[in-house]
Amino acid sequence: MMPTANLSDPMEPLESLRSTAGARIEAVASIAELDALEAELVGRNSPIGAARRGLGTIEDADERRDQGKAINDLATEVSAAIDARRATLAAIEEREALAADRVDVTLPGRPVRRGTSHLVQSTIDEIVDIFVSLGYTVADGPEAETGFYNFTALNIPETHPSRHESDTLYLDYGEGTGDEEVLLRTHTSPMQARYMETHEPPVYVVVPGKVFRADEIDATHLPVFHQIEGLAVDGSITFADLKGTLAHFAKEFFGRDTEVKFIPHYFPFTEPSAEMHAYTKGQWIELLGCGMVNPAVFEQVGYDPDVYTGFAFGMGAERMAMVRHGITDLRALADPDLRILEQYR
Repeated sequence: MMPTANLSDPMEPLESLRSTAGARIEAVASIAELDALEAELVGRNSPIGAARRGLGTIEDADERRDQGKAINDLATEVSAAIDARRATLAAIEEREALAADRVDVTLPGRPVRRGTSHLVQSTIDEIVDIFVSLGYTVADGPEAETGFYNFTALNIPETHPSRHESDTLYLDYGEGTGDEEVLLRTHTSPMQARYMETHEPPVYVVVPGKVFRADEIDATHLPVFHQIEGLAVDGSITFADLKGTLAHFAKEFFGRDTEVKFIPHYFPFTEPSAEMHAYTKGQWIELLGCGMVNPAVFEQVGYDPDVYTGFAFGMGAERMAMVRHGITDLRALADPDLRILEQYR
């Protein structure tokens, strides 16, 4: 009995793939699903892959050539459909991503919180601006000072209590400094001598800066605080000029109706000397020290006291801020708590 011939067509699975591939590709909703379908349709284990491996069993060269071409044409057709669908899905996913990241530029922006200067710094700036408007120059000097400029050049004698270590913070620079004392300046007044040494009269200068004292921290004392020094030297300056200048300053800083008075006092580097008080918030309050420059200071810097006269003044920036804003505890100005500082924005 003769064996039954195998009538199965090896191209039949490929025809089935051709008829269904287009719909399946169009039905895919994501690139990940498309990658999986691509492996199923044209991958190594797909009908196309199996058909390619079966070409080697075909003995007839013409038949092998025709089937090989048909397989390649189908693979190319399916791959083109997959590439087209991938491009479509990529565009869709890009639009969705852009839509998710969309920013409505017509909405108002989020405001950035505005910063500001510390109350002490803004007080210094305002005071300096008042004197600059009168023609004064702004200068600064070293915070580590010598005993000569901090004391001797300002006519402060060796026996003065401020030169004791209980009041002044001295620095140890090691060997090689000689007998010269080095210290953290106790006031901004050393710049009087330093400035006059390098500038010929007339001199109109204000010097804001940080100063240091060996003080315990309490409601009225800090070991580090700020002063503003002023110096005016010319050919015919009088105490009346001092009073008029400082009265103008008080009115500019505290208000036009501010009254001032000058009470005799003592400072080694001025003669005569005074304290200026201002009537504000219903009471007289001491604001600053002042006086006519002592001739001994002029002699130290090479100015002729018979030709030039001048006045000097010094004030604490923290004290000016406290008086103006009704602050009763100096420690509030050194507290980094924003709830305190933001009250004076």
